Amino acid sequence: MNAYLVVKTLHILSATLMVGTGFGSAFYLFFANRGRQSAAQAEVARLVVRADWWFTTPAGIFQPLSGLWLARQAGWPLASGWLLASIGLFLFAGLCWLPVLRLQTRMAAMAHAAVAAGQPLPARYWRYARYWECLGYPAFCAMLAVYFLMVLKPTM
Repeated sequence: MNAYLVVKTLHILSATLMVGTGFGSAFYLFFANRGRQSAAQAEVARLVVRADWWFTTPAGIFQPLSGLWLARQAGWPLASGWLLASIGLFLFAGLCWLPVLRLQTRMAAMAHAAVAAGQPLPARYWRYARYWECLGYPAFCAMLAVYFLMVLKPTM
């Protein structure tokens, strides 16, 4: 069995898991927030946080490790334009995702507290939801660009 192809397959699968989980989680929380039903928001936010810890985080750690190993094994210089752009975009997405993780953890806690107290969600929840969205869009777009760069490997 060829180790390069095994790692490449795992790299592709983990990229799919990372981006797919991120998109799916964002989709559900986005629409749960639009429904303005605190109990649904609390449950969806709780599951979004869980999905990030169980799926997105391990994949986000595996991605750069496997990607750098693959580049080295394939003989791609790390100074290749497409590779540098991919690394930069991945880091940018990660810098957006770290505060998102914290925001959604706090949103989940606020939503659960509001449901338990029979109170509406506080204004801070909605402020955090706006920040969460504003950080999520560029992070997702950056990851889509990384996909294109990885597949096309354009001369830059």
